[in-house]
Amino acid sequence: MSGSNSTAEQVLEHVLASRDLPTLPIIATKLLELTAHPETTLTDIANLISQDMALSAKVLRVANSAFYSFPQQVSSINQAVSILGLNAVRSLVLSFSLLSMGKQRRHAPFDFEQFWERSLVEAAAAKLIFEQVTNTDAEEAFTCGLLQNIGQLVLAVTLPQQYGQVLERTARSSGHAASNAESAEAELDILGISHAEVGYAVAEAWGLPESLLLPIKYHHQPLAFQGSNLRHQQTIRTAHLANLLAELFYSDTPEHYHKQFRAEAKQLLGLKVLGVNTVLKMIDKVIDQSAQYFGIKIKPVKSVAEILQEANLRLSLINLSYEEMNRELIKSKMELEKLTEELAQKNRLLENLANIDGLTEVNNHRFFQNFLDSEVNRSIRNNRSLALLLADIDHFKKFNDTYGHQTGDFILKEFCRISREVIREYDLIARYGGEEFAFVLPETGPEEALLVAEKLRKTTEDYVFDDGTNAYRVTISIGAASAFPASDEFDKNDFIGMADEALYEAKHSGRNRVALGNPKKKKKWFAF
Repeated sequence: MSGSNSTAEQVLEHVLASRDLPTLPIIATKLLELTAHPETTLTDIANLISQDMALSAKVLRVANSAFYSFPQQVSSINQAVSILGLNAVRSLVLSFSLLSMGKQRRHAPFDFEQFWERSLVEAAAAKLIFEQVTNTDAEEAFTCGLLQNIGQLVLAVTLPQQYGQVLERTARSSGHAASNAESAEAELDILGISHAEVGYAVAEAWGLPESLLLPIKYHHQPLAFQGSNLRHQQTIRTAHLANLLAELFYSDTPEHYHKQFRAEAKQLLGLKVLGVNTVLKMIDKVIDQSAQYFGIKIKPVKSVAEILQEANLRLSLINLSYEEMNRELIKSKMELEKLTEELAQKNRLLENLANIDGLTEVNNHRFFQNFLDSEVNRSIRNNRSLALLLADIDHFKKFNDTYGHQTGDFILKEFCRISREVIREYDLIARYGGEEFAFVLPETGPEEALLVAEKLRKTTEDYVFDDGTNAYRVTISIGAASAFPASDEFDKNDFIGMADEALYEAKHSGRNRVALGNPKKKKKWFAF
C-alpha cells in the first residue's frame, strides 16, 4: 500500500483490517462490554477480573500503593472494586493491558520500549495535572496519558514500511527525537492521516468510552473540541499539557516546552502558579513511582530543575574558548551542586509533609504503618511489650451533619491537640482515617494501655470544645491491644485487627468507653 497516494479512509481501512493490529486482552475487552451495560454490578466486575490471577495481583498491588494511599489494606478484588469504583478499576485494567502491547517487537525500527516509557511519562503527568484541576479521581486521566499517542504504535505495526519513512523524515529534519507535533506533520504528508485520527479509530473499534476516545482525537488541538461536557474538555486539555510536559523530558530544547507548558496550563485549565509549580516539582517523583507501581523499568528521571539547568549550560557553552568553557563548566558544576543540595532539602521537606495529615497536623496513616513496623522490630529485639490504641470519635457523622464540616474539622484538630498532652513524648498519635486515630505506645503492657486509653477518654469527655462561637461536648470510644512479640513471626495486621475488634466492642457496648482486645483468640506471640 502506497501511503502518499492513499486517502485517509483507505489508510484507516487497511489499519483496521490488518492482522498485525494490536488487540486488547480478553479480560479488558469483556470488561469494556460489561461496563457499557448499566445493569452490570460491581460483583460482576470483580468476578471477571478474578479470572486472571496475574491481573488481579497487579490491580491489588497498585490499589495498596501510594497511587491511592488508602488507609486500610485492600485484600481482595471484590474489596478493590468496591472501594475504587467501576471507572477506576476499568482504568487500571486498561493501563496494564496497554503497557503489555508491542513488547515482542523489539526488532522493529519503531522503538516500542521508548514509546511506552514516554507514554508512562505522559500518563503520570496527566494524572498529576488533573489532580490540580479537580478533586475527582484522576485514574482516567492516567489512562488517557497512556492512550493519547497509541496511533503511533498502531501505524508502526500495521504500516511498518510507510511509518519507517515518517521516522526517517522526522529524524532527518529535526536531528533529534521528534516531537509528537513534528511526527503528526510528517504523518499527514506521507500517509495522509495523523496518528491522532488512527488512534481514535482503533480505540473506538476496541469499544473504549468517549471519555478516553476524545483526548486521543484532540490532544494536539485541544481548542478544536467544541463539546459542552466540562469533564471531557478538562481531560482533553490535560492530555495536551501532559504531552508538552513529556516533550520537556525528551526534547533538546526543554526550556521552550517549559515556557509553553506554563503559559498553556494557565490559559487552558486556569492553573495558578502554585499548581503549575507543584506539577513541575513533583513530576519526576510521580513518574518513578508510576513506573514502580505498574512494573515498568525506566531510567532514573531527572527533575525539571536539573533538565533546565543542563539546557542553560549547553546554551552558555556555545562560542566560548576552551579556557572560558572550562571556567563555565566549573562554575556550572558548583551551581548544580548547590541546586542538588537545595533540591535535597526540599525533598526532605516534602517527605516530612508526606508524613503529616494536612488537617490535624499529626502523623498520617502512611507514617503510622512505618512507625508501627519499626516499633514491632524494636520490641522483638529488646524483648519488650507494645500497645496500640484505636480511638474513634463517637457519632462524628451526625455531628458533621448537624454543625457542619468546619466545626467537625475544629473538633478533629482540637482532639489531637489535647491528646498530645496525655501521651508520652515518644508515643505516636496518627490519623488512621476520617475520625479514627491510632496511638502507638512502646514498652506498654495491657494494664498500662488501659490506663492511657481511659485517660484519653476521660480527658476528651471533660474537655469543652469551644471554637469561640459555640461550645461542644465530645466523647470517644477506644479499642486497646497489647502484645509481647516473641519472634519475627509477629503479624502486624493481626495486631491492628485485635485493636479494631476491641474498638468495635467498645462502640457496640454503648460508646464512650474503653475495651481491651482478647489475646486468646490470637497466636501465641500475643501472650502477656
